[in-house]
Amino acid sequence: MKVLGIGNAIVDVICKVEDDFIIKNNLTKGLMKLIFDQSEFSNLLSNLKIEKTISGGSVANSIVGLSQLGGKVGFIGKISDDNFGVKYEEGLKKENVNFFYTKKKELLPTGTCLILITPDSERTMCTFLGTAGKINKNDLDANVIKKSDLVFLEGYLWDEGDPKEAFEKAINLSKKTAMSLSDKFCVDRHKPNFLSLVKDKLDLVFANEGEITSLIDAKNFDEVVSFGREIKKHLVITRGERGAISIYKDEIKEIDAKKDLKVIDLTGAGDLFASGYLHGLINNFSQKECLIKATEMSSKIIQQIGARF
Repeated sequence: MKVLGIGNAIVDVICKVEDDFIIKNNLTKGLMKLIFDQSEFSNLLSNLKIEKTISGGSVANSIVGLSQLGGKVGFIGKISDDNFGVKYEEGLKKENVNFFYTKKKELLPTGTCLILITPDSERTMCTFLGTAGKINKNDLDANVIKKSDLVFLEGYLWDEGDPKEAFEKAINLSKKTAMSLSDKFCVDRHKPNFLSLVKDKLDLVFANEGEITSLIDAKNFDEVVSFGREIKKHLVITRGERGAISIYKDEIKEIDAKKDLKVIDLTGAGDLFASGYLHGLINNFSQKECLIKATEMSSKIIQQIGARF
C-alpha cells in the first residue's frame, strides 16, 4: 500500500444557497461548523435543495484523487450499516480504493456534511459527524498501517478521547505520517496539540495560509517561512490566488496559481491539491514537480461541483 488515508467518513450533501441563508443561520462564510444535535442538522437540511450527494471526507477525497492518478491506496473511516454507509463504501470501491473497515449497525448514523455554495463559489460547511466521530483505536488495522509507505491523517479527525487515541496509534505505527490541518476552526480548537504534532511527530503537513498563520500566531508570512525552516519538516502551504509554497529543510519552492479559471466550487481545492502533491512525492518527483501536479489537480476540481472528478 503506497498511501493509507485515515479520516472522517462523511457523505457530502452539496447545496447552492444565497448569502442570506448563511447569515440567517448564523454561519461563518468559508468555515466549517460542527453540529452536535441531530435534529438541528435535520432541520437545516430540510430547508435546502440538494444538488449532489457523494461520498466525501477530506482525506477520503485526497485518497480517491490519488487512486485516479494510479496510486495503490486505502482508507479507514467509521460508518454505520445504513443507507448512507452503504453508498459511502460503494463510492470508495468504485474508485479502486481499498476500504479497511467492516461496517455494522451503530448507535449513530453515518456522518454527513452539508456543503453550502454561495454565488461567489465559496463553500461553508455544516457537519454532523455521526458515527464517524466515534472512531477508536480498535477500528484501525495495525497491519495495514505498518505495511503502508505513508499514512495521511486529517485535522478534522482529531478530538479528545477515542479519536485522539486512534490518531496517536496511527502515528506511532506508521513509517511516515502526513496530516492536513483541515480548517482554521480545527486549528483554533486544538492549537497546542496541533502545534506539538507539527513540531514533533509529523513528517509532512498540508495547510492553507490562514490555518498555519493561526497555528503559530504569525504576524506575517515571513514568520511562517521562518517557522518552516526551523522545524525542518516538510511543510506545504496553499495561498489561494498567490499560489503555493513547499518548505523542506532549507529548500523552498513556490508556484503561482493558475489564472483565468472558471471557478464553480472551491470545495475540493485543498483535498485534490494534496492528491497531486502526494502523487509526486511517492513517485520521487522534485518539490517543484510536486507543486505543479498539486496545482494542476486543484485547478481542475474547482471548475466543477463537488470534490471528486
